[in-house]
Amino acid sequence: MMSQTKILIVEDEKIVALGIKKMLKNLGYLVPSIASSGEEAISKAEITFPDLILMDIMLKGDMDGLEAADKIRKSFDVPVVFLTAYSDDKILERAKRTKPYGYIIKPFEENSLHMTIELALRNYREEKELE
Repeated sequence: MMSQTKILIVEDEKIVALGIKKMLKNLGYLVPSIASSGEEAISKAEITFPDLILMDIMLKGDMDGLEAADKIRKSFDVPVVFLTAYSDDKILERAKRTKPYGYIIKPFEENSLHMTIELALRNYREEKELE
């Protein structure tokens, strides 16, 4: 059931994070936590066991979202979808290396967020069934 899907939000702008949380709740997802840095994302992923992580690429601190996603992918089995206001080729190349399950350019509509999340979850589940 979709309403049981837990999504960890990683976003360093509080107002943006709260807006995303509201969208996710409207769509029926659970939001167990919000992380504002790469380091916090890793520790919260360990504690909350999310089904999916929405990760901003540009985070304050020593670790950006790409590095955090790479570490999370190596430690936990959880799909990551990137959220970003930046879409330049250099960032896109780095993002592709972390094997994300989606990439959303900010600002975005609730329906595109929903579609991206559902496709990411489906692709992730299908991949797991093949293993």
